Amino acid sequence: MPVLIPFSGLRAVGITYSKPHLWRLERAGKFPKRVPTGPARYAYVASEIDDYIAGLIAARDAAQAA
Repeated sequence: MPVLIPFSGLRAVGITYSKPHLWRLERAGKFPKRVPTGPARYAYVASEIDDYIAGLIAARDAAQAA
């Protein structure tokens, strides 16, 4: 079963973006999409957040290698 991270839990994994910034990134396809968990409640799939962070690290490493 997937693990969900609420917005308030993103800071613990290093994502410190504001809600509006996250929504802009989501719309642009640059951040995992939210999952509705109840009325006016959303969370993120932990494995997708892990993949996002891994992608940031890979992009950093590729830029340093170039």
